[in-house]
This record gives sequence, structure tokens and C-alpha cells, in this order.
Amino acid sequence: MTGRRGRVVVTGAGVLHPFGGGVESLAQALQEGAVRALPVDPLPGAARPRRARQAARVPRLDLGRWIPPLVARRMSPPSRLAVAAARQALEDAARPLSAAPDPAMGVALGTSFGPASFTERLLEQIESEGPDAASPSLFTECVANAAAAQIAIHCRAAGPSLTLSQGQGSPLLAASRAAAAIASGKAACMLAGGVEEMTPLLHALLDRFGALVRSAPGETEIPRPLDRRRAGCLAGEGAAVLVLEDEGAARRRGARTRAWLRAWGSAFDPSAPAAGWGRDTDALGRALRGGLVRFDLEPGQIDRIVSGASGSHGGDAVEAQVLRAAWDGAPLPPLHAPKGILGEYGGSLLPAALAILEGARVSPGGFQEADPHLGVVPHPGGDLPAPRRLLVTTASAGGGHSWLVLEAA
Repeated sequence: MTGRRGRVVVTGAGVLHPFGGGVESLAQALQEGAVRALPVDPLPGAARPRRARQAARVPRLDLGRWIPPLVARRMSPPSRLAVAAARQALEDAARPLSAAPDPAMGVALGTSFGPASFTERLLEQIESEGPDAASPSLFTECVANAAAAQIAIHCRAAGPSLTLSQGQGSPLLAASRAAAAIASGKAACMLAGGVEEMTPLLHALLDRFGALVRSAPGETEIPRPLDRRRAGCLAGEGAAVLVLEDEGAARRRGARTRAWLRAWGSAFDPSAPAAGWGRDTDALGRALRGGLVRFDLEPGQIDRIVSGASGSHGGDAVEAQVLRAAWDGAPLPPLHAPKGILGEYGGSLLPAALAILEGARVSPGGFQEADPHLGVVPHPGGDLPAPRRLLVTTASAGGGHSWLVLEAA
């Protein structure tokens, strides 16, 4: 991932999130710091007195500006969100759709769970009516790469098409693979990001595994990233897409540069169980530090950290320990944990980092009490100098760790 022909720049961003759409509304949500959670319908016969009841869900939005309604009705919910976010990002980048398929444009999209609702519908159909009744239209939208394929079709992106599924770190990993494709000359432009939907069944499964924060009925379920009393994440959904371009190609078309994707990388901890957290955080920290060095950076040159900590007891511990290991005893720069406001999954960490690089203020959200075992505390809010370089990092259940560095244009 270190071979670089030229600089990779961010020229556009699109996002659909629990507070609406667009990076500007996302920045406002980060400053206000309030969680926007909606009730999740309980599964018939599966409701329990003590359970998670809410999720950071995308409100009903009019997507007709980006997807004709007759086309949208044939797509799964994550495909609709992903295509709308990609078209929004291309508008922001002032990059019109080409008349013919563009082999220089590709797609890299991350998802943890894929099109859950269509998969559920297909399985219910097969169970109730038999395999011969399986709907081909449902089946084509049940695969994990359906959303990436729909972006490629509707944005005429005929270059590389990748779908990454590595849990919480999938969107960062997708952006890293997209940057590597541009740096190696495989593409001049990549649409990169993440998408997720949160169905009642998926929500209930995450809750049964103990991943979600709970509260008393009628109260808002507030995640507390890096807090001593953290008790789980708030499940979320949404879609986020960045337009990444080769700097030379972007300059030739007169594009505005929002940021430089300065560095990227990933590592793996084999000590982690398939659905849990590993213990070799020192190795992950060394990999992060070594990755920065390969891009001619040192931890001391990072001005801000945007962490993927979400309120998970084990996941936040891994995040904190990896960062402390990478800084090797030196103090960390100011750190933000936006998932305490936006929820886990949905890809919003990427546009949140872009908004912070461009000057957005960030509330600490539900954070109240430092955990002495972590030694990492989110910034309390208020004004900070504009960051020059910003590290975005997140750990994934199963042992993955992904990161990238955004640098001010």
C-alpha cells in the first residue's frame, strides 16, 4: 500500500445519516452533541423486558434528486442510501456523470452486514413457499456487494469495484483500498465509503450478543465512548461516500480539493476471536506507527485523532491501547469520538473526520468520567486550532485495525 504515483485528494463528500443529509448537517450534529435515536420495532415473540430499544436510524428522506423513484423501488435500502450518497458526493465534487461507462472511475465500499432486510425477505420466502419461489430480484440485492454494484451502474464507474466487509473498520478499509488503487495507477477516481441498514432482526441479534447500550423504557440510549461506565454502542445506519481522485487529474479538471488523503493502512491481530477483541494491541500500535513512518510521518506530526471508539467495553479498550502503543508514552493530540453521537456502523466516521479537518467543533457527547485503565480521554469540546493532519482510526471485532490520515488542502 505504499507505492504512490501522486497525491490522492478528496474532492467531494456525500452522506446520509441520522440527522439528515450532507456534511454541513453532520458538522452541526457533532457540535450539538445530542444523540438522535429512533425506536426499533421489537421482534414478535422475542421482546424482553431488558433490551436495547433504539437505533441511530436515517429518517425518511426524499432521494428523488439522486435516484428516480421507479429505479429506487427495485433496490434494497442500503443500495438506495449508497447510490444517493455517491451521487451527492459527485455533485459536491462538481464531477458530472460521463455519457458512457468510465473505466478510470471505480468503487470501494465497506459494509458489515450487507442488505439485511432483503436477505431476510428472501429467506422467509424460501422457508414459507419453497426454493422454487425464490425471487431473482430479491436475490440480486442480497449479496454484500450489491450496493457497490449499484453505485457502479448508476454512476457509470467501470473501473475497479470492491466490497470490504471487516466489521466496524470496513469504511476505513474501503477508503484505504481506494487510495491504493489511485496511487498505483489502477484508477484516477474512486468512490469510497460505507453503508449499513439496521433492521429489527439485526438489532435484536446485536443486542443478544451484548453489543448495544440499554436504558430504561422511555429514556434515550446514550453510548459513552472511552467512559468508565461505557456499556455498549448505539447501533446506527446510513451511507457515506468520498470522491477520491489523483491530484493531477483533479487539477486538470479544475476541481476543488477538500483534503489530501496523506496515508493509510491496516493491520490484524490473530489473537482475536471471530466476533471479539484481541489482546496484542502493542503489535497493532507498532503497525500503526510503522505505517505512518512508511508515509514519511511520525505520530508527533498528527494534530488530531478521530477515534472509532463507540462505547463498546472491549472495542474502546483496544482503540485506546493501540493509540497509546503507537505514541509510545508521548501525549496524544486532542481526540474525538463521533460515534458517541452518530452511532456505530453507517460510515459516518469518514465525513465526520472531514468536517473536523475543515473546522467543525465536536461535543464529547455522552462522555462523563475518564476510565483510568484506558488513559485516553476525548476532548471536552470548545475551540481548538484547525488541525493540519488528522488520524482516523478504528478497531474491528475479529482483530482488524484500519486507519488513514487526512491532511488539510
